Amino acid sequence: MKIRILIGAVCLSMSPIAAADFGRLLATGGLTTIEGAGGGGIVPWATLSSYAEQGQWGGTLAYNHANVRDYQLDVAAATLNYDNRVEFSYARQRFTLESLGGELEQAIYGVKYRLYGDVVYGKAPQISMGALHKKNTTFALPNAVGAADDSGTDFYLAATKAWLDGPWHRTWLANLTVRATKANEMGLLGFGGDKKDDYSLVAEASVGMFINRHWIVGVEYRQKPNHLNFADEQDWHDVFVGWFPTKRIAVALAYTNLKTIAGAPEQSGVYGSVQVTF
Repeated sequence: MKIRILIGAVCLSMSPIAAADFGRLLATGGLTTIEGAGGGGIVPWATLSSYAEQGQWGGTLAYNHANVRDYQLDVAAATLNYDNRVEFSYARQRFTLESLGGELEQAIYGVKYRLYGDVVYGKAPQISMGALHKKNTTFALPNAVGAADDSGTDFYLAATKAWLDGPWHRTWLANLTVRATKANEMGLLGFGGDKKDDYSLVAEASVGMFINRHWIVGVEYRQKPNHLNFADEQDWHDVFVGWFPTKRIAVALAYTNLKTIAGAPEQSGVYGSVQVTF
């Protein structure tokens, strides 16, 4: 399945029907998050996927994989961007319970709309709002540990800004996202719970520095809610390296620390992502 996804991505990236002319600056489309939206690895940014400009269509196909102590996460995702104004996304997550056995899966449908500003030009940041509707398709385990629902919708507001001549004469990027969510472990353990069945407001942030026009290093932080008595969620963070060899291809590698997941401690490991843009 992974090979078919990557072959299809390359074919689409070379298709003559692609509308984007790749006029925007390299890396301004960002990467693809583990929830399918354009951004970093674990945090959605205000940036819109691909390099589509006014009146153009663009899109991405991506595959993400995270391997920590007791779990693996595989994500296949696709996005469409029109007019550098609105982004549609879809992701399919498969979470493998290596120690316990079994899998958890969910589908995520996303939309993001740019409200104001530009990530590069002008003094103000680019500001976008978005929604991620999630449907857990393996609800037996989440239900058993106290989850209230098998589906839910996250709402977020993100602000992203790049400085082309920042400290040490490097290009810097910063992002702040505020999210309203009922999801337990992104929704893999359902939505709402026996501890809290209301929305929680959480903060997420990313900071990155471009070493040169093709390489970026940075950190991300994601606050997590607590809706289940079964186990408290822990905030996530990662340290990442991103590589943009061309506007068609983007690759990321990160050390990620997810701390305790579903009562299992010390969940740290490696995260990787490859994205093709068309």
